[in-house]
Amino acid sequence: MLEDMTIDEIISFVADLGGVLTVTPRPGDGSPEISWGDTFFFWSPDGAVPAATQPFATIVTKDYPGDGSARLDRHGAFRVNVAAGRESFRHWTGHEPGERAADDDPGASDTVLAHPVHASAGWLAVVNPGRRTAPALRELLRTAHHLARARHERRHGHTGRPG
Repeated sequence: MLEDMTIDEIISFVADLGGVLTVTPRPGDGSPEISWGDTFFFWSPDGAVPAATQPFATIVTKDYPGDGSARLDRHGAFRVNVAAGRESFRHWTGHEPGERAADDDPGASDTVLAHPVHASAGWLAVVNPGRRTAPALRELLRTAHHLARARHERRHGHTGRPG
C-alpha cells in the first residue's frame, strides 16, 4: 500500500474511472490565476467541459480566499475535495451535511473531514492523503464519479456512455 498518495497518482486513478475530463488550469489558457495548478474532475464522456456543471472532485494546492483553514501554504500540502454525497458524508463525519463537528481541524493531514466551505453540499476533503485515507479516498472518488454520472444521465435522459 502507498505511504502517501501523490497528485499524479490521484489524477491517474480518477482518469481510469472512465468518462472523466480532467482540467488543470495553466497560465495563458484563459482561466483565473487563482486556479492555476489545481485540478478539476468532471463527468464528461464527450471530453468537453460541461456547461453549468460543477466538478465532482478537485485537487487544490493553495488556500483560496475565505478558505485558509486547511493551511495549504505548507510546503507540499494539497487537499482533495470530493462531492461524495449525503450518505458518504454522514458515514465519514457522523453528522448531516451543513452540521460541523467542533473538533474538526480542516488542516489535519491524512484524515477524511467535512469540507471547510462546501460541507453543506455533502463535500468531504482530505489534506495530504496517506496510508490511513488512501483506500477511503479511492472509494469516495468512485462514489463521486458514480453520482456525477447518474446526475448527467438524469439531466440528459441517456447513459452518456462514449461510443
